[in-house]
Amino acid sequence: MSEKLGKKSKLPSTQHYLDIAEVRENTVIMRDGSLRAVLLVSSINFALKSEEEQNASIQSYVSFLNYLDHPIEILIQSRKLNIDKYLNTLEDVEKKQENELLRMQTAEYKQFITELVDLGEIMAKKFYVVIPYSPGADKRKSFNERISGIFSPLISIILNEKKFKKLKQELDKRIETVISGLSGVGLNSVALDTQALIELYYNSYNPEVSEQQRMGKVDELQVI
Repeated sequence: MSEKLGKKSKLPSTQHYLDIAEVRENTVIMRDGSLRAVLLVSSINFALKSEEEQNASIQSYVSFLNYLDHPIEILIQSRKLNIDKYLNTLEDVEKKQENELLRMQTAEYKQFITELVDLGEIMAKKFYVVIPYSPGADKRKSFNERISGIFSPLISIILNEKKFKKLKQELDKRIETVISGLSGVGLNSVALDTQALIELYYNSYNPEVSEQQRMGKVDELQVI
């Protein structure tokens, strides 16, 4: 019985079925040896702009896309607005409030905010741009070879430090180009660091769990 239980416990984790090999130095390394960088991008309220400003923004965006000589992926992530931290602050204020009237008003305000978010289904949106760099990807691989690589318990490729640095330099050039191009459109952007990248993928693959169980710092994580 113990041997059977032991065998069951050795089932591969979800990580073995992902295309991601590792996250290193603010960079996502895929199983095929290609790299990814992710930018967090601000937004603009297009509807509030004048017609002239809208046309200028569209033209700037078209120029930005035409200037690129590589693909990018635009990702919009929508999550129900989490105001737990704000509600906890209000609760602390309520407890410390000595004036009875102000305490009641704080409690009513906290209840109002809670109901507003619950009933209105208010969503928080984040905008990302994924920048790839894949010089060593074998485009001639068959479908079966790609599938076997995905489900293999071993990482398909491990980049040594020298090769990784070289590829990352090329990726960094693309990052600078995209950030500059987005700035011309009126959008601010910043590349996610290692901690932010891991949190992004953790929250994306575990949307429900991530709301209840926050991920710790990368330096504090233990891989078993």
